[in-house]
Amino acid sequence: MCGISGIFDPHGGRPDADLLQRMNETLHHRGPDDSGFHVEPGVALGHRRLSIIDVAAGRQPLFNEDNSVVVVFNGEIYNFQELATELVNSGHQFHTHSDTEVIVHGWEEWGEACVERFRGMFAFALWDRNRRTLFLARDRLGIKPLYYSQLPKGHWIFGSELKALQAHPDLSRRIDAEAVEDYFAYGYIPEPKTIFAGVRKLEPGHTLQLRLNADGPPSPRQYWDVPFSPIAHSSEGAVAEELLARLDEAVRLRLVAEVPLGAFLSGGVDSSAVVASMALQMNEPVKTCAIAFGHKDFDESAHAAVVAARYHTDHVVDRVDPGDFSLVGNLVHLFDEPFADASALPTYRLCEAARRRVTVALSGDGGDENLAGYRRYRLHLNEERMRGLLPLAVRRPLFGALGRLYPKADWAPRMFRAKTTFESLARDTVAGYFHGVSRMTDSQRQALFSASLRRDLDGYHAAEVLRRHAAAAPTDDPLSLVQYIDLKTFLVSILHKVDRASMAHGLEVRVPLLDHKLVEWLSGLSPRMKLRQREGKYVFKTALRQRVPAELMYRPKMGFSLPLAAWLRGPLRQQVREQVLGQTLADSGLFNGPYLAKLVNQHEQARRDHSAVLWELLMFGQFLSSRAAA
Repeated sequence: MCGISGIFDPHGGRPDADLLQRMNETLHHRGPDDSGFHVEPGVALGHRRLSIIDVAAGRQPLFNEDNSVVVVFNGEIYNFQELATELVNSGHQFHTHSDTEVIVHGWEEWGEACVERFRGMFAFALWDRNRRTLFLARDRLGIKPLYYSQLPKGHWIFGSELKALQAHPDLSRRIDAEAVEDYFAYGYIPEPKTIFAGVRKLEPGHTLQLRLNADGPPSPRQYWDVPFSPIAHSSEGAVAEELLARLDEAVRLRLVAEVPLGAFLSGGVDSSAVVASMALQMNEPVKTCAIAFGHKDFDESAHAAVVAARYHTDHVVDRVDPGDFSLVGNLVHLFDEPFADASALPTYRLCEAARRRVTVALSGDGGDENLAGYRRYRLHLNEERMRGLLPLAVRRPLFGALGRLYPKADWAPRMFRAKTTFESLARDTVAGYFHGVSRMTDSQRQALFSASLRRDLDGYHAAEVLRRHAAAAPTDDPLSLVQYIDLKTFLVSILHKVDRASMAHGLEVRVPLLDHKLVEWLSGLSPRMKLRQREGKYVFKTALRQRVPAELMYRPKMGFSLPLAAWLRGPLRQQVREQVLGQTLADSGLFNGPYLAKLVNQHEQARRDHSAVLWELLMFGQFLSSRAAA
């Protein structure tokens, strides 16, 4: 696991090596073991290395036989040994045992289609001197990040994190109004946008080619998508058996490392499934790590202990005080742009604890999106059935009125969900799903934003993010459609969180449930295999009965929750007041000052629970403050 950075001059000039070094050094945390550079007319490539495979010889930048092709790479290619054998048989000469080397030879052999052969997580930049081409690529699901920007003078810069690009003095820091709207709707900024108007994230499953003296601007090319192509299966039992076999293969591929390896273990279905598979395939006890909270409502450590005992893992539990909010001020440096998923705090602590024992950890991320584990999927399907009974022309006035009349119960916002359901039913499918997942209602965002920001938005609405993906979806099944949307949006934000939290500690996290071949197969299963009546992950749980105790699989889902409402009324109260009502947000010209005061006062007096939006504002204010100080 590493960090990459670079500069591309489309006119063939020689980039500034000192500037590249400064960009690269911002990524030291991602690769504390080594650094490397390559500069020639047209391109400059930088690399920070966390040594995992071929520790002795796998330094980067890495070249082909005649030094005409060079790559810097962040990630892992899990099928590299198979590909290396194929490439050697085709006449290529390898000088290392590193997975990185298959990229340069794969490019020589297959060109831009090489990415279609790679099975893994990756973001890389490859320069081909003979073709005068810089090739950027990102893995299919977005496990590894890649940012890029074209500067006013025409140069391109790129890097694993936004901070690498911000080291360049010519980068514009102009805030993107649409990104602000997206952030306050979702709590994160969906691909391909960033908080800066001139910076983009290369979307998952995409590549970008930059050529010397090329005509016209380049466009990212999509090379993969989740297919959702129905697959034939003989019986439920056969599906369950094949699912376990495919899971075991995905885990086995991720057990290759020359450094200590372990796993996160929460005691939930997904992490338990991964640990069980590891234990059945490894010759020594799996090193597992869990987080325990001082408050029982947020603590899953007892469930993790059950799985650890069953598989005799080398298990440790790191205890986190529920008042551990000391990291709040560090989040802006971690993410470089506003990011409001508060579970980043315990994720950071989990990675910190894991790194004390291992360099590589397997996680269970991706199970909910692949196998319909979220409660909202069931609620969405219920609403879809009602949409099918009445046309939108009838539903909009009927349920719109009911939504307006139904009282908002902040004291029990999810007990019945009637108000949200009525409001969702007054909308079409995508708008209804957006209403259910957004952190603020449309009217709340309208009240939050200043008149000037609303003018800059010019009618743009954050639901357009979901509409864009829905329009490209290869399925119209109600469940599969929202799974597809989440795989493109919410899941990528989770992976973004885990990448930053793990790389802050020089820890590599591997995600077997997001093996693209497994994802393709799971997408083709009948929706009834994933969500049946009230049970998500139906066939997964059926398959795991022989491996995971039933009381763990069928208990209520918890996740990494935090007592935000209490924090913001208690120990963080003054910080919220200073940040939300302070000069930084006021001077930004983005917000409606009286509405900010209303949010703070109502929350402090426990008249309303505004913890979600106040946390978003706290993170946004810290971002603006750090930007002003830079």
